[in-house]
Amino acid sequence: MVTTKAFKEFFSSERAGAFLLMIATAVSLTLANTALGEPIHHFLHTAFLGLSIEGWVNDGLMVIFFLMIGLELEREIYVGELSSWKNASLPIVAAVGGMCVPALIHFLFNIGTGTQGGAGIPMATDIAFSLGVLALFSKKVPYSLKIFLTALAIADDLGAIVVIAIFYTKELSLAYLFGALGVFAFLCCLNGLRVMKLWPYLIGGLAMWWFFLQSGVHATIGGVLLAFAIPFAKRHEDCISHQLQHRLHYPVALGILPIFALVNTCIPLHGDWYWQLLKPNSLGVYFGLVLGKPLGIALFCLIAIQLKLGRMPDGLRFSHLVGAGMLAGIGFTMSIFISTLAFEDSEVVNLSQIAVLLASLTAAVLGGMWFVTMVPNTLGEPRDENERS
Repeated sequence: MVTTKAFKEFFSSERAGAFLLMIATAVSLTLANTALGEPIHHFLHTAFLGLSIEGWVNDGLMVIFFLMIGLELEREIYVGELSSWKNASLPIVAAVGGMCVPALIHFLFNIGTGTQGGAGIPMATDIAFSLGVLALFSKKVPYSLKIFLTALAIADDLGAIVVIAIFYTKELSLAYLFGALGVFAFLCCLNGLRVMKLWPYLIGGLAMWWFFLQSGVHATIGGVLLAFAIPFAKRHEDCISHQLQHRLHYPVALGILPIFALVNTCIPLHGDWYWQLLKPNSLGVYFGLVLGKPLGIALFCLIAIQLKLGRMPDGLRFSHLVGAGMLAGIGFTMSIFISTLAFEDSEVVNLSQIAVLLASLTAAVLGGMWFVTMVPNTLGEPRDENERS
């Protein structure tokens, strides 16, 4: 398996980003439970140019994050793990299992209740955190596992984006929606005409974002669509898609995601908050991520391999896939993001996010312990020179 320079860059940025996310989360939670908590909360909900500060982060800055996810997905489809069904099948099947089983667990906890709509919360995997934790055990796992987990998480995020578009669109304006799709079609025409300047796509992307924002479909969808409208050249690393991906890595990992964490984990903990975590929604989120993710990924991988719908990546054993499933239970960014869309009650949102944080911490610890105790220590280095390149 050939390891590309772009993937190495992506992995290193996610590793650093994971540590910044942890720091930002700790700072935000601490400040939220001091005398500064109320002023910070008031500031985040202050209106500015039609959106709150929190809204500009979640509906604005996060579009750039989704743009980078889209560019990563585009690269994987053209030249990476998703470029052939032989390589893509197992991560895709794993992602499907890692979404369906957690959603089912949450649904079973919350069937018939007002929090049933939170089933999408435990479906997502946080790329930065999962790869960051895996990086701590990089001497103990083959490089192919890192690529498998990245492909799984990217496919998982694509599924989460579809879930957001379908299930978390509350009011739909067809006029604005068609306006957004019209801009997307125009950008695709530019792509077809091989317009290789970046600025027309960025201007069109800004217009598409505004139309989506007004349509009721979550504006972050525009970031993914923009990524697929930007031309990608298989053999030229100087294509504008690759250049933009390169430029976004560090700003997203080291800037946008920590800001997102600061804004969205500023959660005040009142009184008996820990008893509130025994409510069905919190239990569904927690067990969906901690239990549903590894169960769904391992089970679907096993079925796919037995039915020859997918093949085990080179150098991996089933124990590696189980460990990857545990790390996939680190929902964090996407799960916190979906919780802000799933509910309007701020208390339910806060409890959902606390459950996500606790589940992500549990998944990280269990995943780490799994690799320390259960995974053989004989496959830590790349097997050939192609993997080292």
